[in-house]
Amino acid sequence: MSGTATTILDLAGLKCPLPVLRTRKALRALPAGATLVVLCTDPMAAIDIPNLVREEGARLDGAERDGSDLRFTITAFAMPPHS
Repeated sequence: MSGTATTILDLAGLKCPLPVLRTRKALRALPAGATLVVLCTDPMAAIDIPNLVREEGARLDGAERDGSDLRFTITAFAMPPHS
């Protein structure tokens, strides 16, 4: 399997802090180079998810809003062993 796999995480309807916690868990389980697409409706995720991506050392490739729907596209990177 190549490192370009895409995982879609549908967190619509979940409220803070669940979208961030589940995104962190999914991101840490992915191999470097994999793409994670997070779908959610919690307005706080617009702030929390980009912060999480920075903290995890991943890359936020896109953040889109369509009404109350949010979509984040994230590329996972290998974390240092101490994380």
